[in-house]
Amino acid sequence: MRVLLLGANGYLGRYVADHLLADPSVQLTALGRGDEADVRFDLSTGSPGALTRFLDAVHPGVVINCAGATRGGARELTRHNTVAVATVCEALRRSGCAARLVQIGCASEYGPAQPGSSTAEDAVPRPGGPYGVSKLAATELVLGSGLDAIVLRVFSPVGPGTPAGSPLGRLAEAMRRAIQGGDSELKLSGLGVQRDFVDVRDVARAVHAASLSAAQGVVNIGTGRAVRLREAAAVLARVAGFAGALHEVDAPPQSRNPLHQPTAQQLAAAGHGPVHGHLHGHGHPHGHGHSHGHVPAAVGLGAAAEGGAATPPPTAAFPYPDGCGVWQQADVRTARDRLGWRPRINLEESLADIWMEAACRI
Repeated sequence: MRVLLLGANGYLGRYVADHLLADPSVQLTALGRGDEADVRFDLSTGSPGALTRFLDAVHPGVVINCAGATRGGARELTRHNTVAVATVCEALRRSGCAARLVQIGCASEYGPAQPGSSTAEDAVPRPGGPYGVSKLAATELVLGSGLDAIVLRVFSPVGPGTPAGSPLGRLAEAMRRAIQGGDSELKLSGLGVQRDFVDVRDVARAVHAASLSAAQGVVNIGTGRAVRLREAAAVLARVAGFAGALHEVDAPPQSRNPLHQPTAQQLAAAGHGPVHGHLHGHGHPHGHGHSHGHVPAAVGLGAAAEGGAATPPPTAAFPYPDGCGVWQQADVRTARDRLGWRPRINLEESLADIWMEAACRI
């Protein structure tokens, strides 16, 4: 099977490439903007005609699009996430290769969900920011293209290589600094938000399954379990060996004491984070997606500028950067039924791998 992978050097693309290369039946060609790509091509500025000529030369049976941008203004996001997909769709329509298209979408296309609910593929999308809007527009282009195509709406990917600017990546970095500095406590803010975290390696398996299937339309890729960031913080502290106290500075009164009183290990043992297996999120979420580091300074987890740490006031409230409010949880029955896919890697393992990379910087 000849596969053309777009965006092979990105966070998801790297794991998709590794997974496909492990399949001896796959002949992989990587196209991207970087020097590491087999072929250099910028989807946001390149013409459909040029891409069509390349498709006709390579003649792939499957095109996987992991390319795109997660940061930037509305214009930049539209160029990289929407215009680029329009180029791919037009090139595939013109080409004689008749390739199947696997487009990587995201849960931000849905926007905020009702706490306690599971979002299915037939939910009406209401993205809460320009990133979700740009990805939703790309999905609509794919679905309306007339191509043999599937869109995988990936919820919150985590695991090794998690970007340092993501909430869990920034949390691991704050914990690394606390351990390196010998701090006895770590201030955290806005950990009540709940997300469906799915390991990036499981996402790569889903992409492979989608390449081989005949399924079309939108398919959610998640675990079906929403987890509070405060629970993830407790487990990350345990796997990191952080013996200090976790203080949640902006928790609501009913949930403040449990995080203020015990150490991280006591918190995990008390039920705020499992010792083994999947984490489970329950109940009413509060707050937003940020954490603060060394006492009394604050390190934001969510809406930091690219390449730097945010330093908002300790009790400042910022929206979780994906525009999805305080709750998101995937209904993953379609992935199970149509792709034969289920997640295998639990969140504790993903967090341990995130910490391994952070620990290397101590």
